Amino acid sequence: MPYTYPTPRDIGLKIPPSLREARFNAGFQHALKGGHLTEVEYFRRSFRLGFRAAKLYLREVRRHRGILDFPMRAKYRLRALWRGG
Repeated sequence: MPYTYPTPRDIGLKIPPSLREARFNAGFQHALKGGHLTEVEYFRRSFRLGFRAAKLYLREVRRHRGILDFPMRAKYRLRALWRGG
């Protein structure tokens, strides 16, 4: 079953006239789908601001659902020392 994601207008965001609406919407959708900023086109201002708006929206949705966001994500590497005789 395909997912339907809200648009910026659906959640009540006003897109400033100085930004390109199509790029802003593309950045918003990309972030909602869990995408990363890996292409040169993704660093255009309108796309970045749409991406950021979606990330802030997702954070707010998670907060309302009671899902905590941990402040640091890290990997730990442990190594045991063997002192054989």
